[in-house]
Amino acid sequence: MTKKKKVLIDLSILKHRYCGTGQVALNYGKYFKENYFADKEDYQVYLLVPKNMIGEFGNEVKYLSINAVRKYFPIFFPKFDVWHAMQQLSPYKPVHSATKFILTIHDFNFMYEKKSLKKQNRYLKQIQKKVTRADRIVCISEFTKKEAEKYANLGGKKIDVIYNGIEFLDEKQAIKPAFVTSDKPFFFTIGQVKKKKNFHVLLPLMKLFPEKELYICGRDAGGYAEEIRNKIKAENIQNVHLTGIISDNERIWMYKNCEAFLFPSLFEGFGLPVIEAMLFGKPVFSSAETSLKEIGDKHAFFWNSFDAGEMKKLIDENLEKYNNSASAKEESISYAKSFSYTNHLQQYINIYKTI
Repeated sequence: MTKKKKVLIDLSILKHRYCGTGQVALNYGKYFKENYFADKEDYQVYLLVPKNMIGEFGNEVKYLSINAVRKYFPIFFPKFDVWHAMQQLSPYKPVHSATKFILTIHDFNFMYEKKSLKKQNRYLKQIQKKVTRADRIVCISEFTKKEAEKYANLGGKKIDVIYNGIEFLDEKQAIKPAFVTSDKPFFFTIGQVKKKKNFHVLLPLMKLFPEKELYICGRDAGGYAEEIRNKIKAENIQNVHLTGIISDNERIWMYKNCEAFLFPSLFEGFGLPVIEAMLFGKPVFSSAETSLKEIGDKHAFFWNSFDAGEMKKLIDENLEKYNNSASAKEESISYAKSFSYTNHLQQYINIYKTI
């Protein structure tokens, strides 16, 4: 009997499960819980996860927990046939030279976010080590592929592009958040409240929409979030709300009931919320920066300027027209469904089996 190949998938980013990459990792786990049956496959899946998540993705997969010993002394990892680092900055790595190493690169946002050349070079050096070690390199968008070609020494290695998958959220699980107390129509956006998300440009925009509310959902600790709160208070902007982290059920309700999804982000390797909003047939108004024009394609409306008047004009010209168009909604939903985790992970499984 042929011995099963051992495949490790590094989901260590689950220690930050509410960030975008953490949500991708969470859906990897869910996919294998629902679709992987060890006795029917010629490979055994191992998931590298935080200790408190061991067992969360069923009993068909096997688990290894992240810890300092494995981080600093990778020799204590068992030997694997295939190791998939599903994000580029994981501190964990294969030590055995025979292990085939698949590296997924999500973005090079640090080249824009970090003003210090020293910090930029530190991250670049970390990624370059993985690129040099990798047997296969995958990027999550054509934009990220171009960034990898620009910033990394690929040594002639080919890059594949596999778009991120999205979870097909069930509208029946929607739970109305307690913070929604107004009956006014509302706009919605979600993401960690960091400078790169550019959420502050929505404040002057919402002054021009006094008849609507805006809910900014996501982790809102840190200086940038405080700046936004201070501006809301100083300028008495009563229709913008920072809610903090919301549950999956609340997120479903927000997508289902919002009038439009607003996403002015400056740096995205993919832009998962854009596709999630489309899955609910909602109009998406987005920046055209980094990967967003590619991912939103013809199904999103893109701001050419962050001037509040120009932003409002784009919304006014398209919001009602989109919401009254059954075909526009259907096309948007169909497009979003093409980003399924089945499609996404089947492409990786093909790599696992052939590498």
